[in-house]
Amino acid sequence: MKQTTYFTHRLVFAAIFFSLAIATGLIYNDAASSQTRSARAVSESVENGTVIQPQYQIFEIGVVQTGDTAAQGFGVSTGGTALGRSVRSGGAQAFTWTVGGGIVGLPNLAGRAFCVSNGANNGGTVAGTCAASLFGTSRLPVVWQNGAVSQLPMPAGETLGDANDVNASGVAVGSVNSGSLQKAVYYSGGSATFISQTTSGGSFFVTAFGINDAGRIVGQGIDPSNAARNVGMVYDIGSGSAFEVGALDGANGALAFGVGNTGYVVGSSMLNQGSGLPFRWSQGTGMTAIPLPAGTTQGSARAVNSNGWAVGTASSAFAIPFLYDGTATHRLADLIPAGTGWDLSTNTSSSALGISDGGVIVGTGVFNGQVRAYAMVPVANISLGGHVVTSGGAGIRNAVLTISGGNLPSPVTVYTGSFGYYNFPGLQAGAQYTVTATTKKYVMAQPTRTVTPESSVSDFDFVAEPQ
Repeated sequence: MKQTTYFTHRLVFAAIFFSLAIATGLIYNDAASSQTRSARAVSESVENGTVIQPQYQIFEIGVVQTGDTAAQGFGVSTGGTALGRSVRSGGAQAFTWTVGGGIVGLPNLAGRAFCVSNGANNGGTVAGTCAASLFGTSRLPVVWQNGAVSQLPMPAGETLGDANDVNASGVAVGSVNSGSLQKAVYYSGGSATFISQTTSGGSFFVTAFGINDAGRIVGQGIDPSNAARNVGMVYDIGSGSAFEVGALDGANGALAFGVGNTGYVVGSSMLNQGSGLPFRWSQGTGMTAIPLPAGTTQGSARAVNSNGWAVGTASSAFAIPFLYDGTATHRLADLIPAGTGWDLSTNTSSSALGISDGGVIVGTGVFNGQVRAYAMVPVANISLGGHVVTSGGAGIRNAVLTISGGNLPSPVTVYTGSFGYYNFPGLQAGAQYTVTATTKKYVMAQPTRTVTPESSVSDFDFVAEPQ
């Protein structure tokens, strides 16, 4: 789950006008054994340094009304509902989108012609912000339920606010007021509560960007002893405790933009108000750097799912949206088929702001010359693996296996690990592949085989005899 404030959205949009089935595994009689084989094979392939890019198909989300001039994607629920806004002259309308149902416009709040949906839970509740201008003038926090919009209550005396995310319990998060008076809040049970808990060092919450289903809230804070330093804040509703995520080497602060249901937090770490580098944080590992995509010098991770996969945007001369799969960072432009009409690498408007637990990525790009929201949906992503053994059943270490065909632009080679297992991840269901196995000391009974897997396979074994 993730979100950014309305202020972040408006900066992105200013630049515009000025410039996902995880394949089901085969059902085995010995399921536990199959899972053990797969896990070991994956481990051995990672050990051998094999990286296969995930494959995606990309959908234009569209616009709510014919004649709308642009659309932006701002997030996605854990279940895959995309969120954002469709922009027209004199207004903007929030929307939801799904693969099966397409785009659905959400009604604007009375008196506010510019609305955006920022976060949603899987029960159909959508949180967002409505304002009097595209840049957030007179902004108000809103929620959509059953197709109807209503303003979220704000603390007494507050007249400005936003809502950036909402969890499974219907708790929404955001901020009220603006400038030096801006304060983080969460909305629950018909009321709004200031997040007033400070960290052990005295830093306090300014705005909340995301919340997970356990009630962990992330966002931006201020260090009263060093106002130039950004503070990546975490607050747990259940315990009432607050802490900061820290900083990468060479930096002294961070902004925390997204939090997943397993506790991962992502954002950007920087020195004072300088440019940042993307990070991923967890309770067990602390803060670790997310590698930048090739050709970029700065960036920010904006959302993370339960598997720890993160998306964000890096930059050099252009904005480069990226995916981090826990091992490698990929430019989104490299993960979609050629000839789609999408430009995700040679403009300043592109972004990646949301990723679902199923891997659906949502953001903004340029489609046939127009600024449009996209949803990238994983191609049925499967793996092919097995065991290279002697006729007596002993695993053979360092056997060489090469796969070609299917969705692979060139052959990929891996080596078996200590127990003879291998694995090729990131393959396409229903595509035909050719696998060749060789060893120095053994002769394969059938060294080259073809296979057209419809789901993940972990027993595509090769048997060898001594030379």
